[in-house]
Amino acid sequence: MAGIWKRGKYWRAEIRRGGYPHQWRTFDTKVEAEAWARRIESEMDRGTFVDRTEAERNTFGDLLQRYAEEVSSQKKGKAEEVLRIRKISQDPIAKYKVAALSGKVVADYRDRRLKGDARHRPVSGSTVSRELTLLSHVLNVARKEWGVHMDVNPVSVIRRPRENRARTRRLSPGEEQRILAELELSQRDEHGRFAEGGCRNEWALPAVIVAIETAMRRGEILSLSWADVFLDERFVRLHDTKNGEARDVPLSSRAAETLKSLPRNDSDLVFPISGEALKRVFMRACKRAGIADLHFHDLRHEATSRIAERLDNILELSAVTGHKSVQLLKRYYHPRATDLAKKLG
Repeated sequence: MAGIWKRGKYWRAEIRRGGYPHQWRTFDTKVEAEAWARRIESEMDRGTFVDRTEAERNTFGDLLQRYAEEVSSQKKGKAEEVLRIRKISQDPIAKYKVAALSGKVVADYRDRRLKGDARHRPVSGSTVSRELTLLSHVLNVARKEWGVHMDVNPVSVIRRPRENRARTRRLSPGEEQRILAELELSQRDEHGRFAEGGCRNEWALPAVIVAIETAMRRGEILSLSWADVFLDERFVRLHDTKNGEARDVPLSSRAAETLKSLPRNDSDLVFPISGEALKRVFMRACKRAGIADLHFHDLRHEATSRIAERLDNILELSAVTGHKSVQLLKRYYHPRATDLAKKLG
């Protein structure tokens, strides 16, 4: 039999039965306490009981924090995922108890992200889809490994937003010069103050040049250490790439000269700058240059297309970019129609 008694303003129901975990909850009224106790005991009698304690005790924000510490920390893109989790943790969905999560709650989150609000601008369908995939994985890990019971993963019952078309953005004539000009290091006056215009981060300009010349991803560039730079042989070695395989990336003369001119630092990283910092510096430079809709990752598209003009062998091209299949490589190769027309004669 369940024990039910009053404690201050609340009623506490407690069930102790052999072979089952200790169950207890507090309620506003005795009637609610008795109804809960009858339901739990009935489930135990029928052998259908599941322990909902963790789902009723933890908020979704608690799961997000634990996931960031235990799961995200082991991933290659941990910095970006942890940042994404922090943003989600600021949304009202993080305050819900896990037991209260439903398809409607997740759908409301989806719609808030797509429409935006007073504090946040609208985001694309692809961004929301990636966030929903993350939410789903957090809940699945909680169900399978942390003992957090849910009858169904609520993310699995809602509609996903339509994915954006694959980007084909390349640099237009003159855009490279304009963006590089805005990334030139800003000069200081006699009082040590930065002059107007230019960039205050000395690593942004060489990082962008290397990206344009090599087709390396932002994370690959920023994880590069001097021990893996071979200037005499003109290549760099990447040990931990997105596809899980190491690769050697050849350096053009421009890329090699850019790396050769860089100062050494105590961290042994070629570019001691965070991914978020580089992203923001690049965005601000684009804005000053009057360049719209250009992402840092678009430089990989630009570089792949340029390198493809010099390497006719598709195997050689994929060895440079690290793509495992022609289909993936095709997403990054965007030849200009005018250039193709010149080849046709």
